[in-house]
Amino acid sequence: MARSHVKGNPELARAIRELRHAARTHDAPVWNSVADGLARSRHPSRPVSVGRLERIAEAEETIVVPGKVLADGALSKRLTVAAFAYSAEARSKIRAAGGVALSLHDMLKAKPNGAGVRLVG
Repeated sequence: MARSHVKGNPELARAIRELRHAARTHDAPVWNSVADGLARSRHPSRPVSVGRLERIAEAEETIVVPGKVLADGALSKRLTVAAFAYSAEARSKIRAAGGVALSLHDMLKAKPNGAGVRLVG
């Protein structure tokens, strides 16, 4: 039997466990998809820039990024963004546009059933 890879980052491992638990408890497959994105090895995942969020997201949309949000580009739309990590400048750009930058844990509390959440990344 193949051994599953255990993540070395305890915060990442806790986030994956919480997401999988929320997916089962609330029958919300979006949280399982986010957990799968975080559980992948580092190389296939790409960080998401605020410029990309500007291009693909609608105003007032709720976005979940299974990884890190970086500050490349400009953001003028008011978004609610949840991610595992942010660069300091990305967090300030999201807030300056009138949006909210949340942790995945806070998003799980706010939207446990995953309704209205869009996965990007």
